[in-house]
Amino acid sequence: MTIEVNNESGFEVDEAEFAALARYVLDAMHLHPQTELSILMVGTDVMTELHVQWMDEPGPTDVLSFPMDELRPGREDDVTPAGLLGDVVLCPEVAAQQAKAAGHSTVEEMLLLTTHGILHLLGYDHAEPEDEKEMFALQRKLLLTFLASR
Repeated sequence: MTIEVNNESGFEVDEAEFAALARYVLDAMHLHPQTELSILMVGTDVMTELHVQWMDEPGPTDVLSFPMDELRPGREDDVTPAGLLGDVVLCPEVAAQQAKAAGHSTVEEMLLLTTHGILHLLGYDHAEPEDEKEMFALQRKLLLTFLASR
């Protein structure tokens, strides 16, 4: 898998940890070994621009996902075709505010948001209560099993 992590936010992060998480999630979701993913960390000014441009919402947000080849999860016996999954864009400053309110570290919040963003790229959504329950349970399971394996 090709996972590119770029930090343009000025916030110090262990890029290898985010690449490892992404690799773990893509493996768990049975994506082809040649799947490509980009994770970008940006400041609030860039995130605000993206949020306005793509979601028509004011101010910065925590995470945005930009799917490319519309890949979907595979099954254990049938992985997806190779392709470009897309981009996950994170805003560490917003994540830090959310982490403080939730009572955990900024890194934990950013790992959660990365998992969340990847699931959006795979077609998961949380607009309806049933979909939210499914997505958030999967998100929690993936993140907790990743952290337990470290």
